[in-house]
Amino acid sequence: MAATCSSSFPSLLPLPKARIPKFSFYSSFTTSQSNFFTVTSRQNLINGDFVNNIRTPLTLLKAQASSVNGEKQPMLPPFNVLITGSSKGIGYALAKEFLKAGDSVIICSRGGERVESAVQSLRAEFGDLLVWGTKCDVRDGKDVKNLVAFAQEKLKYIDIWINNAGSNAYSYKPLAESSDEDLIEVVTTNTLGLMICCREAMKLMLNQPRGGHIFNIDGAGSDGRPTPRFAAYGATKRSVVHLTKSLQAELQMQDVKNVVVHNLSPGMVTTDLLMSGATTKQAKFFINVLAEPAEVLSRLK
Repeated sequence: MAATCSSSFPSLLPLPKARIPKFSFYSSFTTSQSNFFTVTSRQNLINGDFVNNIRTPLTLLKAQASSVNGEKQPMLPPFNVLITGSSKGIGYALAKEFLKAGDSVIICSRGGERVESAVQSLRAEFGDLLVWGTKCDVRDGKDVKNLVAFAQEKLKYIDIWINNAGSNAYSYKPLAESSDEDLIEVVTTNTLGLMICCREAMKLMLNQPRGGHIFNIDGAGSDGRPTPRFAAYGATKRSVVHLTKSLQAELQMQDVKNVVVHNLSPGMVTTDLLMSGATTKQAKFFINVLAEPAEVLSRLK
């Protein structure tokens, strides 16, 4: 199995096949009677650039629709990007790749010291003018509202919001051995936290003339396959797909065309979240981990 990127793009206007980026995905197109256009994409990350899979389609769709209040404003790169759970792991690697592309980035995590350390490291490489960070617990609605206010203060608007924060409080043991605290941690972070972030991101973007794109990162279990020994985690990731599709349908019903919700699958990667309780060798044997976070986001030969 190769690490893959799977993303669902409800297009603003139907794109002719010739306009699909040439780094291109394996693509399939479906159109409903209401012209709700979807592009379902899968790409082998070993041969591609993960962040360009996000940036390039958005550039193609940049100025195709008006916002909920009738105003119109193109979305042009460089983009303003917000990534939750981004002080380490794949979130941090994503932040670096967007910064390399010239975008401005907001990072956040529930650990304030980790955020400060991550910001310092990124600024040492990319300068002080492109990256900011703040403490945010996605399970807390007030924290997420404060995150939005912080982003507006620093960048005025957000083009790309990536919901990457996740938790696997208990690792590699049966559900019967988990505690109430374990289950509450997993479900409130991965499900409640995602819902809160989507709600606040949508409220933000619906009031931006340029709209915006929300990417929900799924994980093991999102495709419906069983996830023994981390069953709660898999169940929450299955819910990511349902939430994304439901939000897409809500926006369609409201005839909103410039705020779009996507599902993003970076593949199973070695992160602290998955590695707790197992060595890298053990984890790769049992769950077929195929890449380190930075490897998922770079061109590999």
